Amino acid sequence: MRVMIDQLCTAHEADGAPLVPLRLEMAMKRRARHLAALAAVLSAGCSGAPRQELAPDAEALVGVWRVDLRPTPDAEPYYQEFIVEGVEGDTIRGTFYGTPIEHGRINTDWGQVRFAFTTADGSGPYNTSGVLSGTRVQGTTHSLGRRFLAVWSAERTP
Repeated sequence: MRVMIDQLCTAHEADGAPLVPLRLEMAMKRRARHLAALAAVLSAGCSGAPRQELAPDAEALVGVWRVDLRPTPDAEPYYQEFIVEGVEGDTIRGTFYGTPIEHGRINTDWGQVRFAFTTADGSGPYNTSGVLSGTRVQGTTHSLGRRFLAVWSAERTP
């Protein structure tokens, strides 16, 4: 690149034109290209990258939730309790459907309070996960022994 600039400057100087304005013009064009490239990189990086916001408070889950476990959307409601006794760091303690929560984990890295845990009964383990959306919880429970996936929602009991 430097050789090319020197050749241009030499040719320009041979024409009798002043050398300084040509070098200045070329430097300004080069800077403008660099600034345009930097602006493009910054705008692409800002629009596509997740924003660093404060993590939501997982303590908002603590309390008693009324879970609607109806098997299909048109079925009558079937309510059970989800009791969150506490959250500590990335863990959750409590009961779901009257069964103690095991291996409970919380993740707030994606801008919402998300959780997952296991419970078990005589038929085998259940994997449950959910997300706190405003004042409601949306979740799923997968029964390995009974071979079903339940989609449920919950609201806090007064």
